[in-house]
Amino acid sequence: MDICYIDGKFLSDEDALISVKDLIVLRGFGVFDALITYNKTPFHLEDHVRRLEKSAEYIGLQLHHKNSEICEIVRETVTRNPHHHESAIRIVYTGGISSDGLTPEGRGILMVMVTELMGLPARVYTEGAKVITVDAARFLPAAKSTCYLSAVFAKREAKKQEAIEALYVDRDTRILEGATTNFFCFQGERLITPPTGEILSGVTRSVVIELAKSVYEVEERDLLLSETGAMQEAFITASSKEVMPVVRIDDRQIGDGRVGERVRKVMQLFRDYTNSYATGKSRLRLP
Repeated sequence: MDICYIDGKFLSDEDALISVKDLIVLRGFGVFDALITYNKTPFHLEDHVRRLEKSAEYIGLQLHHKNSEICEIVRETVTRNPHHHESAIRIVYTGGISSDGLTPEGRGILMVMVTELMGLPARVYTEGAKVITVDAARFLPAAKSTCYLSAVFAKREAKKQEAIEALYVDRDTRILEGATTNFFCFQGERLITPPTGEILSGVTRSVVIELAKSVYEVEERDLLLSETGAMQEAFITASSKEVMPVVRIDDRQIGDGRVGERVRKVMQLFRDYTNSYATGKSRLRLP
């Protein structure tokens, strides 16, 4: 049984309740962030909470907790689940109860849920994954809101096509981001990723960019779907997926269809960093 935090109390997830009148239930109005632990240490926790704060600001949701308070609650929730080898953490701030069922009134509540981290099949990292593209873009992409309808539809389509992720492509045929990931590709020694502004800037994405700068030229620019043929290697990033190689987009093979040396190098850089993160020996300051 897992222990969660909700509205000032630690209790079992089976006993956790929120009002059916909360705007997160009625309208999908709320924000969240997700991260994992390494050696039971939440990875870049302050940065994830900072993104939660920015998400709330974007959608006009008032938070009643400081960054440091939320971080402490998260750490305590992890501590209260000692049966987890490693944890997947979800921080949620609800829209709160509204008298008209629509207008936020500053009554949101904080929830922290911690579950056992479930690893993905090793073969997707050794052999690479397939992703698909969908014609879509998220509403207010800079906010990680609980309004996830586009992602649900995209993930459903990816599953139909036996793909691990769906990439959003807009009306200008720009590759934006994955439903739950960020996208990178190599053209020669240049690592390219779509710019912030019309995507959610992932914490893992930011870490990878900082690490990769020591080895490769990193370029943040618009990336067109027509450039798929010029991509020699590609990968996606997310807290739960870390750095995952991509060897096929839709029906097009990337490079020679195998996990390339450049992606392997990025994977190793990230692995080395996460191994040392919990010890405090190596911690990047993210922009």
